[in-house]
Amino acid sequence: MRLLSAGITTLVAAFLIVPVLLSALAGVTANWFLGVSGGLTTRWLWRVWDLYAHTIGLSVWIAACCLACTLLLGVPAAYALARAEGRWPRLAEEVLTLPLAVPGLATALGLILLWGPVGGFRTHWSFVLVGHVLFTLPFMLRATLAAMKGADLVTLEEAARACGASFRQRFLGIVLPNARRGILAGSLMVLALSLGEFNTTLLLSTPFTMTLPVGLADSYASMRLEIGSAFTLLFLVLLVPPMVALQAVADRVAR
Repeated sequence: MRLLSAGITTLVAAFLIVPVLLSALAGVTANWFLGVSGGLTTRWLWRVWDLYAHTIGLSVWIAACCLACTLLLGVPAAYALARAEGRWPRLAEEVLTLPLAVPGLATALGLILLWGPVGGFRTHWSFVLVGHVLFTLPFMLRATLAAMKGADLVTLEEAARACGASFRQRFLGIVLPNARRGILAGSLMVLALSLGEFNTTLLLSTPFTMTLPVGLADSYASMRLEIGSAFTLLFLVLLVPPMVALQAVADRVAR
């Protein structure tokens, strides 16, 4: 049974990873149609950097701002829902997670109709940020809320309040430490989703606010296969290290 489980896991991992590795490999070959035998080169990587370097910095900046926004909005909202009783908290939770059930293109169209005519907001990078926050906030909310409910914050806070602790002391000393695993898990998802978000960003972005996934689609559609694959390789180089670092922090906190 253990061998069967290991075999199935290996097949699933190969099914998911091999296409990505092949795409990354194509980005360092001189001519993909000749394969590795045609030689390896970094020319395509430098070409991608020359054409799309601005998308890399902008994507990282938007992802960092998105994480900050979801922390500022999601953690207090999760705390309010965890402490509240009755039917309305459940209803509010469903409303806050509603963007997950709506296609990203529909959300982007709604934002364009609502905020598009407002000054230069439509062409500013913060317009893309709004779409990313709407899409990623439910993930931060759900992860944090699950951690808070599992920690029985009501009992812990009542005990701390009986000992004379203020709200600030309770929130910083009890709520956040007990919810840190959920907050870290939510942060991991928010960063990964923001860096890779395409559907909403496709309509919200402009040529001057193009992010990594939109630039990747543009490179595959209008340039050589090797350039698009080189873009994929740069995307992985950018995305994997922070994800591994955050996962290591989460594992350390869990231990």
